[in-house]
Amino acid sequence: MLPLSHSMPNILIVDDEASIRKILLEVLAEEGYSATAVESGEACLDALRKQPFAVVLLDIWLPGVDGLETLQRIREFDNPPEIVIISGHGTIETAVRATKLGAFDFLEKPLSLDRTLIVIKNAVEAHRLRAENRDFRKQIAGRGVIVGDSVPMKALRQQIGIMAPTNGRVLIYGESGTGKELVALAIHAQSLRKEGLFVELNCAAIPEELIESELFGHRKGSFSGAAGDKEGKFQKADGGTLFLDEVGDMSLTTQSKVLRALDEGRVTPVGGEASIVVDARVIAATNKDLEEEIARGNFREDLFYRLNVIPFFVPPLRERHEDIPQLVRHFMKEFSSAYSRRPREITDDAIDVLLRYSWPGNVRELRNVIERIVIMNPAVTRFERKHLPPLVYRENVRRSAGAEFSTLHDARAAYERDFILKKLDENHGNVSRTAELLGLERSHLYRKMKGLGIAVKE
Repeated sequence: MLPLSHSMPNILIVDDEASIRKILLEVLAEEGYSATAVESGEACLDALRKQPFAVVLLDIWLPGVDGLETLQRIREFDNPPEIVIISGHGTIETAVRATKLGAFDFLEKPLSLDRTLIVIKNAVEAHRLRAENRDFRKQIAGRGVIVGDSVPMKALRQQIGIMAPTNGRVLIYGESGTGKELVALAIHAQSLRKEGLFVELNCAAIPEELIESELFGHRKGSFSGAAGDKEGKFQKADGGTLFLDEVGDMSLTTQSKVLRALDEGRVTPVGGEASIVVDARVIAATNKDLEEEIARGNFREDLFYRLNVIPFFVPPLRERHEDIPQLVRHFMKEFSSAYSRRPREITDDAIDVLLRYSWPGNVRELRNVIERIVIMNPAVTRFERKHLPPLVYRENVRRSAGAEFSTLHDARAAYERDFILKKLDENHGNVSRTAELLGLERSHLYRKMKGLGIAVKE
């Protein structure tokens, strides 16, 4: 079936009474739905083969194939719609049987339009969440893979395998860019909640005045701009996992409300009175030393102990340099596929340059570098040292000058080599243009390149 538009959900009405079809078509149109009506089970199945629907209002008593048999056949479709059974001859037994066959709800004739609209709204939302969950699982299918065979990464994978199937709360420590979200995804993917949603909130990216609404939801009119009810992240993660990234940036006021939600298993939307029961596993992450933040009065100690049931530490890339070649090839494969490019290779010389860089931005920075060279060099299938960005050269020159060379002459030669390679890179290997920018004669630049061991092809 085709993907469903979220802006105007399609509703299919299946009833052999023309008057019912007419009334429902009019009412649903007024509510902003796109509705289609048919009079039989066969016509219903035919309509579902031609276009996607979010909800089917299905009468039990139909000519030919009856409603329950039609329901069974609909459930065999890929990504089937939600099905609401309607009947003027409803019995408890029929309702139970329809529910067991996968019906979302059951309505009796004569229909209450208010009740019907509420059920349809809930069914549309259930279908949306199911589609969102399905798309999410496809999206993260390859993202929950932790790349690297260094000792720290092997230990990390082992830890995840042990604790993921539990409901224990997790607190992930690590510098920015180390892959804390990836660890959270891997925990979710191996947990008993993997069929539920993985819902993420970056606590550092949400303004203080909006974070409570994001976490707990709000009711219409509860504050300026609240044009309608909104479901919070805790509710969305019900039955799944809630990932609170950069939890150390959360205000003390919000911390107290999160603590209460964890203790009680309930949340109250902003502007609401009734609390809502939620069952979400919370995984938090931070790049701060929370114990130090507690000492400074910036983080609640009681919340820390609620979150820090199972602590994880993700090491920075500089502490697992042996993983760089494997990460590079992983990202090259990822981006070659993403941008419809042929498979790429990389020279040992280029890998050596990457190994000598300190990677202050960690794995995220390495990923960005590989994405850049894949995008900027569409015709290249074998990446060389010259294709790497200038930042990597500058770092290598600084490290080389201080650690590898004993004489000023050797350090100057290393700097000149990397500087010329960088300029050649910026000019796509054009020696004449590079010489002009450096203020040299072309023949002079050729001699210097030869003396520094730079082949013309570089």
